[in-house]
Amino acid sequence: MNRRERLIATLQGRAVDRPAVNFYEIGGFDVDPDDPDEFNIYNSPSWRPLLQLAEDRTDLIRMRSPELIPAPHNPRDEFFSRREYQEDGSKFVRTTLRCGGRKMTSLTRRDRDIDTVWTVEHLLKDLDDLKAFLELPDAVFDYTPNVAGILEAEEKLGDRGIVMIDTPDPLCLAAELLSMGDYTIAAMTEEALFARLIEKFARGLWQRTETVAREAPGRLWRIYGPEYASEPYLPPHLFERYVVGYDRSMVRSIDASGGFARIHCHGRLANILPHILAAGAAALDPIEPPPVGDVSLADVRKQYGRDMVLFGNIEIRDIEAMPPDQFERVAAASLRDGSSGEGRGFVLMPSASPYGREITPTTMANYETMVRLATGII
Repeated sequence: MNRRERLIATLQGRAVDRPAVNFYEIGGFDVDPDDPDEFNIYNSPSWRPLLQLAEDRTDLIRMRSPELIPAPHNPRDEFFSRREYQEDGSKFVRTTLRCGGRKMTSLTRRDRDIDTVWTVEHLLKDLDDLKAFLELPDAVFDYTPNVAGILEAEEKLGDRGIVMIDTPDPLCLAAELLSMGDYTIAAMTEEALFARLIEKFARGLWQRTETVAREAPGRLWRIYGPEYASEPYLPPHLFERYVVGYDRSMVRSIDASGGFARIHCHGRLANILPHILAAGAAALDPIEPPPVGDVSLADVRKQYGRDMVLFGNIEIRDIEAMPPDQFERVAAASLRDGSSGEGRGFVLMPSASPYGREITPTTMANYETMVRLATGII
């Protein structure tokens, strides 16, 4: 089997020649190690062997999102303004929203040596901000998706893997407007109000999902955001309220196109796995082992492996910090537990990827171990 055939067979629940192995964001994100930009961590020489290993030896899953073009009637610029600037070696983006008689601002920061964006200040600070945000016209969220980039990435990839369409769910778009503390309080104490915020995003997101699924049918999707309602942040009944129905509407469009919806949810899964299944998930990642999570891969495989393809369950902290001989035992156990017995399919995969400028010899050795165990070669 080539790498594309192996991944498609895994998603379809058919027999494969070996378990697939994937490095998640490495080989998934669109990066350029030749870009000299000082904020591009991937131009560090230490990254090149790892990027090449992913390209040459892993079952690649390119993560791509559709281009979102504002609809002609979208009045977003009447309400939002944006300013980018650099200061003390960091990039900042200041967003300002004026609506409902209020002025709201957010601030994000990106540092040179870390490939992540920190939200320094969240847009919504209190319930009055939330209520004002709800006064925005729905047309502000009207976009026309363009799948050309998705199809182009797939064509370039050829038989080395597949493309995965990446999308937030409505909860993700709502929750990230507030700090984690403000979000959890609002979600637990103002259920009806917070549900209105989710629904504000859901209408446009459902429409975009249906359009993209129709124009790029049969693909794997990753839906991220449900973890905002996992324990310990919210109790399981609120996971059901804020995730299941909204995400199920997205999944139905994906299913209707012959695609596969993969739910992305870090952390504790024990009490929400039935809800994830009820949302219609065809696949699940990253199934983190205890103590980060609270279920074993073997138990998830036994109880839900016939219904969902499982992606995981290697912790990124183990890849970066665990001695290679010890890591080999951990990775071998994941490969065994994810592939043994009856099940729809398994992909050996980490929970995330390094986001610093330097890849250490330990990190590189542990990634090589994943490939060797899954494929028998380097």
